[in-house]
Amino acid sequence: MNKNTEFLYNYLNNASPVGFESTGQQIWLDYIKPYIDETIIDVYGTAVGVINPGMEYKVVIEAHSDEISWFVNYITDSGYIYVRRNGGSDHQIAPSMRVNLHTRNKGIVKGIFGWPAIRVRDAGKEETPSLKNIFIDVGASSKSEVEEMGIHVGTVATFEDGLMELNDKYYVGRALDNRMGGYIIAEVARRLKENKKNLPFTLYIVNAVQEEIGLRGSEMISRRLKPDVAICCDVTHDTQSPMYDKKKDGDISCGKGPTLSYGPAVQNNLLNMLIDLAEKREIPIQRAAVSRSTGTDTDSFAYSAEGVASALISLPQKYMHTTVEMCHKDDIKACIDLYYEFLLELKAGTDFRYIK
Repeated sequence: MNKNTEFLYNYLNNASPVGFESTGQQIWLDYIKPYIDETIIDVYGTAVGVINPGMEYKVVIEAHSDEISWFVNYITDSGYIYVRRNGGSDHQIAPSMRVNLHTRNKGIVKGIFGWPAIRVRDAGKEETPSLKNIFIDVGASSKSEVEEMGIHVGTVATFEDGLMELNDKYYVGRALDNRMGGYIIAEVARRLKENKKNLPFTLYIVNAVQEEIGLRGSEMISRRLKPDVAICCDVTHDTQSPMYDKKKDGDISCGKGPTLSYGPAVQNNLLNMLIDLAEKREIPIQRAAVSRSTGTDTDSFAYSAEGVASALISLPQKYMHTTVEMCHKDDIKACIDLYYEFLLELKAGTDFRYIK
């Protein structure tokens, strides 16, 4: 396994729940350290690799590091644990899942989301999984036994499933949303360094925290960096799999390249530069329309300070917010290519304003 693939597996298999991203951020920083000049880390854990610091023109490429998870909310006298969401966690997929509970002093404690056996359920009155009835079992028979394991209200739990490959084409696992974006921007840094490219501007490679609960990490770091340009990387829905409505959800497919979005937060001159560049460099792209907001960190950068020329590169993904999120290897490569070519094409001082 080569160094970048080893990093990908280490990074994806590590848990970085919202608000507790520091272990994943350390893995990411350790990997990009040879390819950057400086680091910036803010008080909530957003990590930034800086290339060519101190230049007047400032450019951001960005992803987010946090993953959805669960908070322990209530422990019964019998030792069962009820939860609440930390981000957009899916209650319907929880039953029979294995979980890791991340304790402060006792390390990872194993647990499962239990569920009544099919033979004891009344088919005519079956309850669907909801926050009212899903529960974690850690093998304890009392509340005090749970607490002795280091578990308390506020302890975070993540699903256990790790990264694997499917049909030699796909990566599959939890938290590809959006640590795959973190991998992409790290690989851009590596390619710039290994190809000895000198940029005429400062490049901030930003891995932000707390996207899943309202774009909070990018909101903080955008005010601090005050960039001239920001291009964020996140995931978007592949709409080819069952239960999607293309009239509503658009027509996006894994394997056909990154998706470029149209919407008010996306600066059109910057977007058109990316589209023209992709065409010139023969990088496949797809298009999406996002209405009022992108729902990604792009919004935070676009509307920060006096406004930042911002765009969104989206990696098509199947089964978002499950433990089997799927991304196509060709799309990952195309995202890296598009970022890399853009950074080489961009001239310091480029003015993206519509009216000058």
